Amino acid sequence: MSDVHYQSLGMSSTLEKQQQRSKRSKMIVIGSLVGLLVIIAVGVSVGVVVSKNNSKPKSLSTTGGSSGSTSGGSSGGGSNSTSSSGDPSVFTKDSSLHRSLYGLAYTPEGSLPDFGCSSTLENVIKDVQLMSQLTNRIRLYGADCNQTALVLEAIKQTKVDMQVFLGNFVVEGDDTAYTRQRDVIKSAIQTYGTDHIAGLTVGNEFMLNYVTGHNIQDVNSAAADTGAAILTANIADTRSMLSSLNLPKTIPVGNSDAGSYFNTKVLEAVDYGLANVHAWFANTTIDAAAGWVTTFFQETNVAPAALLSNKPKMYIAETGWPSASSDVSNANNGASDASVANLQKFIDTFVCQANTAGIPYFYFEYFDEEWKDKKYGGVEGHWGLFNKDRTLKSITIPDCASP
Repeated sequence: MSDVHYQSLGMSSTLEKQQQRSKRSKMIVIGSLVGLLVIIAVGVSVGVVVSKNNSKPKSLSTTGGSSGSTSGGSSGGGSNSTSSSGDPSVFTKDSSLHRSLYGLAYTPEGSLPDFGCSSTLENVIKDVQLMSQLTNRIRLYGADCNQTALVLEAIKQTKVDMQVFLGNFVVEGDDTAYTRQRDVIKSAIQTYGTDHIAGLTVGNEFMLNYVTGHNIQDVNSAAADTGAAILTANIADTRSMLSSLNLPKTIPVGNSDAGSYFNTKVLEAVDYGLANVHAWFANTTIDAAAGWVTTFFQETNVAPAALLSNKPKMYIAETGWPSASSDVSNANNGASDASVANLQKFIDTFVCQANTAGIPYFYFEYFDEEWKDKKYGGVEGHWGLFNKDRTLKSITIPDCASP
């Protein structure tokens, strides 16, 4: 898309690159500690074995052993809890929550190698209990730190109606990152089956990272196609892996990227695309934000995909509004503040309207991720509907039917 078109929608291509590059940096930590890779791979494998053989699977953790840690704090507004019998499928529902969201973007707390792979099943169960009251769909970004098995085990124990888009976070120059996650995902599918798997996303903002990292201007140029070839090879390999399992149903394979950074060859290789569309990074006002997201998504992602022979289904992978900033300089995007009041206005003007229009989206995000705030500051750690301790922010969840 040309700069003129970006500007007509209120976004410059330079701004999007700068802001999205920040997001790319924080996720690349998944593959950054090479020395941990072997340890993580072993831990993940053991965890899946435990889930297969342990008659009490709630001891499943990132290292495959028993975990007594529950560092996440309270659930919901303090009203969500497992019953005294210890059955995770029996928990108090929060009357302030409504199943109004199409989907939620979710990364289990502590599921990054750089932060020690400290995820626990207890915390993921709390998360699934809460998220199931808002939506029946979640998307993951990667598979390190046993998060695939943890989420599927939590769904199994809570017995909630939840579909998961699994993720394999592809890192340029680190083939082991892809294969390590592929094998973990394969083991999890063999353990838990396909009932709660809606798709498998290969790559997150890979093309954005590739073209900005190589100073390429056109995401569909010959130079960019070199990066696309990495993704399409991984996508083909993923399809081969799934085929080898002789599954009872076909799992769609997709790709996720920044809204204007989809490569055509990649889209031609997938069943679906997940597009990040953030009005905040486009410097829109909060009053114009919801409409901007819808227009951008339809023009930049839905319409072009419909012209391809395979017609991949397009979803909004991320959209939302930050509720705060850790520093004054980032507290305003040039047009509106990062605030709880504006978060409320965004969900009030986007959620039910998108539901009525049949727009598939994953709200970004479930809860504030503290590690982003510590590492990057600004608004990065303040996109959640819930605070970092899993208490609902001072907002009202819209009450309308989701698609």
